[in-house]
Amino acid sequence: MRATSQASLRTATTSWESVLQQAGADAATYGEQLFAVVDALDGSAGLRRALTEPTRDGDDKAAVVSQLLQGKVDDRVVELVSGMVRSRWSADGDLVDSLEELAVISYLAAADAKGDLTQVEEDTFRLTRVLADNRELRFALGDRDAGAERRVQLLSSVFGGKVSAETLALVTRAVRSLRSRTLTAALARIGELAARRRRQLVAVVTAASPLSQAQQDRLGASLAQAYGRDVQLNIAIDPAVTGGFRIQIGDEVVDATIAARLDHARRRLAG
Repeated sequence: MRATSQASLRTATTSWESVLQQAGADAATYGEQLFAVVDALDGSAGLRRALTEPTRDGDDKAAVVSQLLQGKVDDRVVELVSGMVRSRWSADGDLVDSLEELAVISYLAAADAKGDLTQVEEDTFRLTRVLADNRELRFALGDRDAGAERRVQLLSSVFGGKVSAETLALVTRAVRSLRSRTLTAALARIGELAARRRRQLVAVVTAASPLSQAQQDRLGASLAQAYGRDVQLNIAIDPAVTGGFRIQIGDEVVDATIAARLDHARRRLAG
């Protein structure tokens, strides 16, 4: 995926994360709906081109999304996809691949909310090793000439009840759609995204007005250096904030607003 598409995916991921945080364990529902959108776009090359055509007005593309999805999926999913089609994509397939990644991330967010994220990571590693050691099973689950339901039934008979619900849902999806080059590649990507999420800190940044992408990049880099881990920024806007911003990471709060500094000064003067 080229830089333009990567930037669009990064922007969508940042905005979507705040939705997932609020959804908790119910985030898996968003993942299911996003997979349905992926299927719709995979089934229509004309629709993919219409939604990624760089010369077409962004609002016009968003209107197509609204017409296609309104009433069929959650409004937050409609808003996400509408925002993504307004962005620029290096290739029409990049939009679909990015939607698929956000669907996986949604399931991982649900697992995270339930305390099962590490289990998903361990599950995908174990399944990868099983497939590596069992050529016949690997070929059967990745056989594009076999019906999707037959592949899914085989998967369920072998792994059902042995992995977490989110792992089974994601692997079932991979086996049913076979969008990835290989099933082991799909498992590896799920594991990578799970590991990234497990290592990542979430910082809630409250500011009086939206931060530019450059400001977000600088702040994210500074926090990552300070904490030694990747930091996901969730931006909240509060007009009551006077200058600067407030950052909360877990129980730790850094208030760098003018209002906070004035309040601190008043307390010092009051003794």
